[in-house]
Amino acid sequence: MDIISGAIEEVKARLPDIEVRLNEPMKNHTSFRIGASVRAMYFPKSVQELERLCIVLCECMTAPLVIGNGTNLLVDDSKTLEMVAIKTGGISYIEQTGETEITAGAGISLSKLAEFACERGLSGLEYAHGIPGSLGGAVSMNAGAYGGQMKDVVYRTNAFSPMTGICEITGVQHGFGYRKSKFSGTNDIIVSSTVRLKKGNPKKISEKTEELNSRRRESQPLEMPSAGSTFKRPKDGYAATLIEQAGLKGFTIGGAKVSEKHSGFIINFDAATFADVISLIDHVRETVLKQFGIELEPEIKIIKAVL
Repeated sequence: MDIISGAIEEVKARLPDIEVRLNEPMKNHTSFRIGASVRAMYFPKSVQELERLCIVLCECMTAPLVIGNGTNLLVDDSKTLEMVAIKTGGISYIEQTGETEITAGAGISLSKLAEFACERGLSGLEYAHGIPGSLGGAVSMNAGAYGGQMKDVVYRTNAFSPMTGICEITGVQHGFGYRKSKFSGTNDIIVSSTVRLKKGNPKKISEKTEELNSRRRESQPLEMPSAGSTFKRPKDGYAATLIEQAGLKGFTIGGAKVSEKHSGFIINFDAATFADVISLIDHVRETVLKQFGIELEPEIKIIKAVL
């Protein structure tokens, strides 16, 4: 029996009530709508269930792929992914834990978190309402938009570490940087986070939120499958501007296209495959590097099948 099969059997024996789907297609759980099946996908409904699942998988030497809304993922579709996944959508509790503090589970959507804050007259998450991801993913990559970022509001995070179990970090321990945190590239799993906001007027907060969402709708291809901004902002200039100046707006490979609405987005406009998107990413990077001497770095997380 291989390691993955052994892990699945062990979880079944020790956590018989946890929801699981075997051979679950990742394309059903990513905004790109691309991805082959994982061997198993688990759907824990509480922090305690998530922690027990993590412990079992850790003991079975199996590091899971953890996803929230799958809005920043490009997943290989060439063959079955020899891994297990955990979807944190069930960890979605939210509560006000202080005069200006909100604590929420990793699976809560940023839009719901922002709405909760607005209803209570708490400002600081207006920019986050239109970001389609979950809190856990947003903290992990220090998501941001329109001048705001998670670094500005996240105070405390609880996470599961294979080395120490559940641990708590605060403030600068998050190691926030541009589109990264201490969790980036690790097997640590964010369970919950606490944000510290500022008192404000609910009406003005709502108006600011709608203003930013209107700007998104006008400038971004929200109606098409994508993973948001494909590339990180380079030190010099903006990725979208460089791509457009390189003459690549609307450029296609297979079913993947550089959006004509916003050149920073690669969209799945016609049943694109993983290979289509990867080829287009490579072509954009090579063209921009050749014309401007600037190397674009992907912002999306790329999950490849093990050959």
